[in-house]
Amino acid sequence: CLRLLVPSPLSPCLFLSFRAAGCGRNHGRSHFHSLHPPHGLDDQRYLTILWYLSVICVGSFVISALLVDSAVDGAGIGISYGRAASNLPPPVQVAQFLAHSTTFDCVKLFDADPATVQAFANTDLAVDVTVPNDLVANLTDLRFAHKWVRTNIVPRVDDTNISRILVGNEVISTANRSLVSSLVPAMQNLHTVLTSLPLQHRIKVASPQSLGVLSTSNPPSTGKFREGRVAEVMRPLLSFLRATGSPFMVNAYPFFGFAVDTLDYALFRPNPGVEDQNTGLVYSNMLDGQLDAVFSAMKRLGFDDVDIVISETGWPSVGDPRELGVNVDNARDYNKNLVQHVSSGTGTPLMPNRTFEAYIFSLFEENLKPGPLSQRNFGLFHPDLLPVYDIGVLTTEMGGQATAPVQTLNPTPSDSKRWCIPKPNTDVLLLQQNVEYVCGQGIDCTPIQSGGVCYFPDTVPAHAAFLMNEYYQTFGRNAFDCDFGRTGMITAIDP
Repeated sequence: CLRLLVPSPLSPCLFLSFRAAGCGRNHGRSHFHSLHPPHGLDDQRYLTILWYLSVICVGSFVISALLVDSAVDGAGIGISYGRAASNLPPPVQVAQFLAHSTTFDCVKLFDADPATVQAFANTDLAVDVTVPNDLVANLTDLRFAHKWVRTNIVPRVDDTNISRILVGNEVISTANRSLVSSLVPAMQNLHTVLTSLPLQHRIKVASPQSLGVLSTSNPPSTGKFREGRVAEVMRPLLSFLRATGSPFMVNAYPFFGFAVDTLDYALFRPNPGVEDQNTGLVYSNMLDGQLDAVFSAMKRLGFDDVDIVISETGWPSVGDPRELGVNVDNARDYNKNLVQHVSSGTGTPLMPNRTFEAYIFSLFEENLKPGPLSQRNFGLFHPDLLPVYDIGVLTTEMGGQATAPVQTLNPTPSDSKRWCIPKPNTDVLLLQQNVEYVCGQGIDCTPIQSGGVCYFPDTVPAHAAFLMNEYYQTFGRNAFDCDFGRTGMITAIDP
């Protein structure tokens, strides 16, 4: 929010407040105070003075708006809250943690689950809810759109700061022609329903897309959307976004685009930079290049005035051996540098002097996600709310001021007092696999064998607890050393 104050000895203050749509905790409202002439000053002179003050106010407002317009429209760091896991805390606990113990402004949900949305009531966090891909075609029926909004939005709109409805995820990159052709009509119907309530100024309709919609992205100035079904839907999509004041949302992942020799470039680390030969502009990081490629593609179609939001970006902390660049240090550096960069106001070479709204993927490590190991390890936090690594988003509030990063829920154990143990209720077969794995990694397993000092109690969970901790202590005491396929957890209590 931007609040412009014009103090005057003749009146209290003239407040001009507004709220930019999108990510943010504050709810701006207009306040107009009743102004009365001070004693001894007639109405005509008082109104003349107020007229001059209003001219100054409007002039100041225009100048201020020009200076901060892009920052206000683009600011906000969000988190993607996926729930593809079997061990996550309840949504109410998650919402309170994000609202009171982190600096995140907004949350992106991958569905509109009523209990999860309701958990964010009265937190003031901006919440984006998602219509899953399999429901997008149904929304082309206006009656279904009415029903969906009245079921999923209206009951919670009074106490939950729902800021966007996201229609599908990466719909245009799918091979489903019917789904792609349904996208814009579905978005139009949702907007029609919101307008009838009316909620269209408070809740925007958007749709995250992947970089796969581009046919060319390097150098960034040559960015262009793919021909065929992408081209068929992109112009009406951008027209809708412009008409409704909604952003173009893109899932941008340098992790999927780097090579061995461009790792530092992808991680925002010091590097020689990459020059766009067409413009002479030099890029210091890969994300800027990706965003400018999207911008160039939009500009080709005449839509460079539509805002761009980074709907997903992140870096995994654990992966398969064949996955390059996957470790805790790289994940920490990418996400920490990302937050600093998009919030700095530097912008990109083609979109300078602005900030970007960006959503880090993801909040939790999700043990049920398919694919390579890295897909289950993009999370900033373990399910017990302990950080996988620190990027400076943890806070505690004291007297309204944010102090140095401190976790208020489940504080991190001191480095000298950490142990790795199995998670409660873990399947015995999985624990036995952990035992066999550790013994195959050179760890001394004689203590749990018959006659060994840790043989009793003679149970798989007890033996697994001993060996998992031995492995954790031996190989560096990193969070991923206690992963064991999401069956391990770090504790401050000596087992």
